This record gives sequence, structure tokens and C-alpha cells, in this order.
Amino acid sequence: MTNGSYITEFLLLGFSEVREIQLMQFVIFLLIYLAALIGNILIITTVAADSSLGNSMYFFLANLSVMDLGYISVTMLKAMANCLMNSRLISYSECIIQVFFLFFFMASDYFLLTVMAYDRYVAICDPLHYETVVNKEAAVQMAAITWISGLFYATVHTGATFAVPFCSNIINQFFCEIPQLLKLSCNDLYLVEVVALGLSACLGLGCFSFIVVSYVEIFKTVFRIPSVQGREKAFSTCIPHLTVVFLFLFTGTFANLNPTSSSVVGLNRIITMAYCILPPVMNPIIYSMRNKEIKAGLWKLYCKFWREPINQKQSSLSLQHRIQSGHKKP
Repeated sequence: MTNGSYITEFLLLGFSEVREIQLMQFVIFLLIYLAALIGNILIITTVAADSSLGNSMYFFLANLSVMDLGYISVTMLKAMANCLMNSRLISYSECIIQVFFLFFFMASDYFLLTVMAYDRYVAICDPLHYETVVNKEAAVQMAAITWISGLFYATVHTGATFAVPFCSNIINQFFCEIPQLLKLSCNDLYLVEVVALGLSACLGLGCFSFIVVSYVEIFKTVFRIPSVQGREKAFSTCIPHLTVVFLFLFTGTFANLNPTSSSVVGLNRIITMAYCILPPVMNPIIYSMRNKEIKAGLWKLYCKFWREPINQKQSSLSLQHRIQSGHKKP
């Protein structure tokens, strides 16, 4: 294949060609996806249903869960479909869509984590002005900026990647990944790679520096709090966010720094899979385990939609049993 214009579909190389292993892979992917789906929907529902979780921190958390759902759905749904149907094909247009939305949700996720660091900075370092600085209107505007920034970032990267012709259609990954796509190009991509890496480095390092500076100021303020309970309360709202940031950056950096030319192919796919599935699956668990307000909201949700209907059903059955036994209603 010598001309990229003739390519209408790509061949994704999965983990195995053995049918039994493909089916087992489908079951594993399905369980992982359901865990991410249930966890993030619970977070979104809890924030929406509990009026006590109405401040900007939980509004941002609900947005993060929406992004995580999109983030994992982009890669996992197609991978599961291919495993189930014993196929490795993805059309050219589907590949463009997958690359675009993967970068869109991934970049938006990172930008939102940066905004959440600013939210924690204002809440802890300037609590008297928190309600005025990060009010509902400001929170909506900041969330909108993260979505728009992710859209811009995804558009630039997707356009730069698919603006060049491809000389092969075999992608050495289970989804359309940009580093693997660039290897298929017929042209010298030095300039494209420099521009893409330069943009990613500027945005990534800028956000990372902002998060680091924010948390340096946060920890300075927290350690000045005289009461132990006050420090614990401050840390309880910061540690989940800091853990999520570390997980996101660690998995992404480790996957991108992994030398694909010298590493084992299967290991490279597993490492790449880690940054696609770990953050969306682990983020709800981290927040639900470390944040007391989220745990309280989840308990209220459980009592409202599960425990109370069961108690009512048991009371109704008990009443029917008494009536059938000839006893009067108390």
C-alpha cells in the first residue's frame, strides 16, 4: 500500500488471535467497563441528588465523572465489540473519531484537575472569599473553559495526525493511538511530531506547574492550622484530588515514556491500556473512600432508592400476612 488515499480501514492488533482468549478478554473488558460505569454514574447521581453537595468542588467532581465515562467508552466499547465479533477492523472515519474523542476527554480531564486544584487552593487558603470567588457562575464558566480547551487540543492533534498519508493500515495497538498512527506515515513527520510534542509539553507542564504551586500553598496553610481536626478536614478534601492527579499523570507518563521499539509488544499494550482504564475506574473509588461527604451522600442514596423500598415492601407483606391470618390492622 503506497498511497494513503486508498486506506479506508485500519487493522488493530489485539492481545491474541486465539478465540477463547478473545472471549476472556471481552469478559475482562466488560467487567472493567461496568465498574467504571457504575462508579461514575453513582458519583454523578449522588452529587445531583444531595443538596448538601452543591458547592463547586462536587460540581467539578460530577464533570470529572462525565469525562471519565467518555474517556473509557472511546476505547473500551470498540475493543469489546472487536473481541466479541472476532474482528480487528476499524474504519478510517471511526479511527478519526476515536482519536479525537480520546484526546478530547483526556485533555479535558487534565484541565479540569488543574481547575480543581485552584478550587482547593481558594477553599483552604482564602476560605472567607470562597463563596464569592468560586461561586456557581464562576464554576460553570471554569468547567466550560476546560471542555472548550479539550476540544481545541483534540482538534489540533487529530488534524495534524490525519493530515498526512499512511503507507500501511496495521496499527500495533488495540485502539487508534497517535504514536502508532504516526509510524504508518509515508512522509517525514519530524515537524509534525515537534509541533505536537511542543504543544503537549507546554500545556502539560503549565498545568502541572500550576497544580504544584497550588498545593505548595495549600500545605503551607494547612500546617499553620492549630487544631488537629482542622488539618484533618482540610486534608480530607485535598488527598483524593491529589491522588487522582498522581494516578492520571503517572499512568500517562509511564505509557508515553515506554520505549515501544525495544519493549515487548504485549507488555506495551498492557501499559497503554493502564492509562485508558485505571483513572476512570479508580477515580470514583478514591473519592468515595477518602471523602466523608461523598460517603454520606452515597449512603443517603442507598437508603432512598434501596433500603426504604425494601422496608416498605416488608411492611406491606407483614400487613397482608396479618390480614390473611384474621388479625385486625393495628
